[in-house]
Amino acid sequence: MAEHIVKKKAPGRGEVEVLAETYEPGRPEGEEAGRWRQKLESREERLKYLKNGERYWYGTEGFGSEKRKKPA
Repeated sequence: MAEHIVKKKAPGRGEVEVLAETYEPGRPEGEEAGRWRQKLESREERLKYLKNGERYWYGTEGFGSEKRKKPA
């Protein structure tokens, strides 16, 4: 893991260690790369996935830093 750490200058703190890129270069291959339905095994898992997505897009409570004090 030490090979993924880079030292950079931070304002007011001198040099700090920062995590560098940890991804593998390239593009996903294969026909199954973007198919979420096949990754979820049961019907209940698929419904849970879809309900969470709807809650995110259509919910009124907001999430973390996206929460607003006054609704738009």
